Amino acid sequence: MELNEALWWETIDTEVLLRLGIATLVGLLLGLDRELKGYDAGLRTHGMVALSASLMTVVSIALYHQLGGADSSLDPLRVIEGMAAAIGIIAAGLIIVKGGEVRNLTTAAHIWLTAAIGIASGAGYFAVVIIAAGLALVLLTLLRFVERRLPEVEDGPKEDGAKEDEARENGPKVENGDVPR
Repeated sequence: MELNEALWWETIDTEVLLRLGIATLVGLLLGLDRELKGYDAGLRTHGMVALSASLMTVVSIALYHQLGGADSSLDPLRVIEGMAAAIGIIAAGLIIVKGGEVRNLTTAAHIWLTAAIGIASGAGYFAVVIIAAGLALVLLTLLRFVERRLPEVEDGPKEDGAKEDEARENGPKVENGDVPR
């Protein structure tokens, strides 16, 4: 079996550590919001998603260059495509539709964003990471403040108590996007 040359500690430089470390730190920051709200996908999940996305990006770029770069038929973007599909499956698994209500949409979007930020960090796009993380934190804090001040929309049961029939007829009702633990 023919393998690529093994790389050891001497090949790990501050750039690799920075890419992995920033991704993990931003993932933890995004996970803190979910953790403080009591949702299942919190600090560890977001940190791991960001770290793994960054790691796969760093490794795919390194392998691309190690195995021939532009002279080869390798395409490191295929790894990113695979990550997008895998994270989409994980995020979809978080979404729950029950009794005409859709839950965990915000957490699913959180996971998706965390992976995207991990990919950007792994690719070394630190300005994009900072902008995306800043915008995410604004969305999470500012919009929560705005949502609390919006008038409540009451969707109670019909006179005959057929709330589930209404949900089947009109589609699921989305509430808050998440389910606490």
